[in-house]
Amino acid sequence: MFKTSKQFNLIAACAVAIVGTMATANAQSAEEMSFFITSTGGGDGANFGGLEGADAHCNALASAAGSSKTFAAYLSSSMVIDRSSGSPEVTNGISARDRIGSGPWHNAKGELIAANVDELHSNPNLSLATGLDENGNEINGRGSRPNQHDILTGSDSAGYFSTAGGDTTCGNWTKNGEGSAIVGHHDRVGLNTSRNMISWNSAHGSAGCGQADLPRTGGAGLLYCFATE
Repeated sequence: MFKTSKQFNLIAACAVAIVGTMATANAQSAEEMSFFITSTGGGDGANFGGLEGADAHCNALASAAGSSKTFAAYLSSSMVIDRSSGSPEVTNGISARDRIGSGPWHNAKGELIAANVDELHSNPNLSLATGLDENGNEINGRGSRPNQHDILTGSDSAGYFSTAGGDTTCGNWTKNGEGSAIVGHHDRVGLNTSRNMISWNSAHGSAGCGQADLPRTGGAGLLYCFATE
């Protein structure tokens, strides 16, 4: 059955309307998004050029996805004690929980991750299904190839900078070789069901800081990003 020109015009108009509606919906979702996991790492292992560089990575991805919000990477920095002068000089660490605003935070599909900082660190709605990237896609978890569930944090389970000995932040996010950083499991799955293995923000240390080191324990140099507004 042949369609008339009026019918074709109507079909074309409907198609344009549908595309426009979808574009509007996607724009609204991006603007409402206040939490995501980065779809890619920085490309240089755990070296982001410090906290500012990590924040810039979050904001570049968010902007490309259509968001105008300001985001901060969920990363802590370590305390540094310089004893070289004979009189110790202390540079305090910075805690991830103090960098991310007050919430609430929603993923790219509008699902609530946590209402506030306390809920985020006690009972967050974070899992394989809700830990989405800036485009609303799932991040590979344990059992997928490649596994990418190690998310860089440098933090303890309460979101504070770690006071454990050794490197826990890959030199405050400036190393791409030797060193280590604390990571969390966004899918809440690990080698067993112990508390740390199912922790979203403090599961274990990475095998190194280089681009080739992070995949050895199931990572890709990904970050959690939270809107600070």
